[in-house]
Amino acid sequence: MTSPAQDPNTSESAELHMEYIVSAERALETEMAGLSALRVALKDGLAAPFQKACSLIQSISGRVIVSGIGKSGHIGTKIAASLASTGTPAFFVHATEASHGDLGMITQDDVVLALSWSGETQELASLVAYTRRFKVPLVAMTSRLDSTLGNASDIVLKLPSVAEACPHGLAPTTSALVQLALGDALTVALLEGRGFTVQDYKLFHPGGRLGASLKSAKDIMHSGEALPLVTASTPMTDGIVVMSQKGFGVLGVVDELNQLMGIITDGDLRRHVTTNLLEKTAGDIMTRGPKTVHPGALSASILELLNSSSITTVFVVEDSRPVGIVHMHDLLRVGAA
Repeated sequence: MTSPAQDPNTSESAELHMEYIVSAERALETEMAGLSALRVALKDGLAAPFQKACSLIQSISGRVIVSGIGKSGHIGTKIAASLASTGTPAFFVHATEASHGDLGMITQDDVVLALSWSGETQELASLVAYTRRFKVPLVAMTSRLDSTLGNASDIVLKLPSVAEACPHGLAPTTSALVQLALGDALTVALLEGRGFTVQDYKLFHPGGRLGASLKSAKDIMHSGEALPLVTASTPMTDGIVVMSQKGFGVLGVVDELNQLMGIITDGDLRRHVTTNLLEKTAGDIMTRGPKTVHPGALSASILELLNSSSITTVFVVEDSRPVGIVHMHDLLRVGAA
């Protein structure tokens, strides 16, 4: 039996639950203020070093080595992964492991991005010393320009002073979010600077649902003899045979230039079944202006078109000529739906 203290319907429990919401809202407001402060900084003193960091990273022939410890280390891992997946070669080196052999992963062709909110993280000392000794460019992401890390670095991405969402001001909350946001800003600026395209993104994300959604129409479409096509003058007695043989539940109607004029669906057949259907031609009953996609259309956009239009099949056209056909089952087959 549930005690009154445990009963979620009691006024005492409801008040406690409301306190949770108030606490959550306060945390979110504090973190939003931190992001706003970062945006202001990016328009002010942070702008120049941010541009220098982007130019430096784009100019190197090596990789971005991201490092940090604690929460900064966790954020650094994510930044490295985001950079690597968007065309900027990068990986994470743990600050502690660096002094136990992992410094050997870093070359003079690389640039090091070191994260430390205070700029006084002792575990980064070996990494910083290594970059200075071998002239490896060092970019710091820290809240203090005059810190040990800040003074040693070639470029300092100074983070604004922010209040932690933690009521004690101890647990890295807003500070971690600001680091993450600046890392994302750096990632996006670099991918746009490199002209990184959807097709480039696809190369780094071939697996899973994301990889499937990045497949294009030409990757999954049926083409050639599989296409259910007839001319406008084709008798529906023949048209129905073609429609049944191809198995897509749709028939494309083309003109003398092989351009798609219209389509015939199962619905069109049902609408004309009582009007001497077999005495008509494909041109008589086709629906003009059908939905189509181009060969480069992504699976995700094709799925949205099928769902929003309440259809199951779409022709792929190039220069108005049908070159393929995609069925909802094809999207299911590749995992995009």
